[in-house]
Amino acid sequence: MKNKINSSLLTKNRVGKISEADHFQQQQYLEVVQSFARLTYESIYVIDYEKMAFEYVSDNPLFLCGHTSEEVLNMGYDFYFKNVPEDDLQLLNLINEAGFDFFEKLPGNTKKMYSITYDFHLVNEDGKHILINHKLTPLFLTSDKKLWKAMCIVSISHHKNAGNICIHKQGTNDVWELNIKHMVWRKIEKPKLSKRELEILRLHAQGLTINQIAEKIFVAPDTVKYYRRRIFDRLGVSNIVEALSYAVHNKII
Repeated sequence: MKNKINSSLLTKNRVGKISEADHFQQQQYLEVVQSFARLTYESIYVIDYEKMAFEYVSDNPLFLCGHTSEEVLNMGYDFYFKNVPEDDLQLLNLINEAGFDFFEKLPGNTKKMYSITYDFHLVNEDGKHILINHKLTPLFLTSDKKLWKAMCIVSISHHKNAGNICIHKQGTNDVWELNIKHMVWRKIEKPKLSKRELEILRLHAQGLTINQIAEKIFVAPDTVKYYRRRIFDRLGVSNIVEALSYAVHNKII
């Protein structure tokens, strides 16, 4: 006979009836953003397009370029002009134009299902260029479905060059890639891995070596190497670090 799990073991926190005042706190959405920032290694910030300013900047150091989060918050868009190389500033301008053209054509509230991702360089306090990946998705739309506020997530890019501009639709495999030369969005097929390839990639993510993976899934090390090569080919990467980064960024694992 199976033992029943005592529900009190799952959480000690018991909440009674919620007051109207407590419900009103839902409007303080920045607390949710701040909570998320505490849980992730990535840098988080929020753009307010009405004020053309940053509304929130996390204290995760990657995006700060040696500044404090408060300093970056106060800089707003000036942060880009001070910490992004000229060539990449021009790239960001193209991305802004093409991204909003794409966004404007989407129907109503479905706009919230889309996110854009791209890579550009930041110049840190030592003058070194760091290639970062930037993801942006809507938080709030206006009544006429314009983008009002957006959440942005910054992490180290797994690519070697700036660009790599894609739009993803949540809950689907739909991906659009921007051809910078012709300023045209084209739909592409998201890479798919077999069950075995996913298994090997996840075991690598756990820190296992080729020999350890081979032992765990009862195959020869050369078989693991064969699947690794297939993973690299499918994802368009050259090593396991890039493969893991790609898989995480694209929600493959």
